[in-house]
Amino acid sequence: MELIRGIHNILPKHLGCVLTIGNFDGVHRGHAEVISALVKKARLHGVPATLMTFEPQPQELFRGENAPARLSLLRDKIVLLEELGIDRLLCVNFNQKFASMPPEYFIEQLLVKQLGVRYLVVGDDFCFGKQRAGDFNMLKAAGEQYGFAVVSTQSFTLADKRVSSTEIRAQLAKGNLEQARRLLGHPFTLCGRVAHGEKIGRTIGFPTANIALKRKVSPVRGVFAVKLYWEGSDIYEGVANVGFRPTVNGQNCQLEVHLFDFEGDLYGKTVEVELVAKIRDEQPFRSLDALKDQIKNDADRARALLGSDAS
Repeated sequence: MELIRGIHNILPKHLGCVLTIGNFDGVHRGHAEVISALVKKARLHGVPATLMTFEPQPQELFRGENAPARLSLLRDKIVLLEELGIDRLLCVNFNQKFASMPPEYFIEQLLVKQLGVRYLVVGDDFCFGKQRAGDFNMLKAAGEQYGFAVVSTQSFTLADKRVSSTEIRAQLAKGNLEQARRLLGHPFTLCGRVAHGEKIGRTIGFPTANIALKRKVSPVRGVFAVKLYWEGSDIYEGVANVGFRPTVNGQNCQLEVHLFDFEGDLYGKTVEVELVAKIRDEQPFRSLDALKDQIKNDADRARALLGSDAS
């Protein structure tokens, strides 16, 4: 898959495509249905299946820390989209200048002149351009004018429930990891680089891998049974905390993972942590001894949930 970072990197060779536009947060089963249809249409037309997404996501620009928690960072999204067969990913820097672009310019300059769109798939609630003045009907009219088809993404349902990033966030917030996995079509994971922490865990017998979450808001909080892996590694099981560590006055939301039966150095590795089941909400404890006792209980519970044998 070719990654085009920014409109300024669109080249003459990129003219001609079938296109879909959106956040594609989480790349869930509804997104997979849309992309599957797009890829088939691309093969029919003999042009690349192209997806335009935004970084940051529009609501992150407009609402800041009040924006919905993100399900997937760009790195995660790239991996999932490539697996689904997208040929080109255009990642647009969503800033005030882009948001203020007249909708007519977006269509004529970007869609027609630079991308040469043959077939466009967007949600029927898609809005774009200055003051969100562009909409699905404007795109339909432009398609008739410039000779490209415009179709709406059809809602994809699972057990009569529409699959959406909003619903997945709600399930994650409730700790319903299995339901979130069914809606996503893949496990929910958090990714990041292992960094040096305060090493409090090792002083109480539970050394942890500390992973900074590069997110304004996390879609999950609490203690979880997890699996951890990195490129080329085995899969390791453990227990993890996602949150602010109130017992030690933590200031930033981060992911801490204690692995069972693991000896090694993870510092600097980019790891993927699959959340398998929620054990409890995060809570403060009176002392480190009380925290130690609770972590032991959490670890035992995680082993049971994961089917691990205690050492």
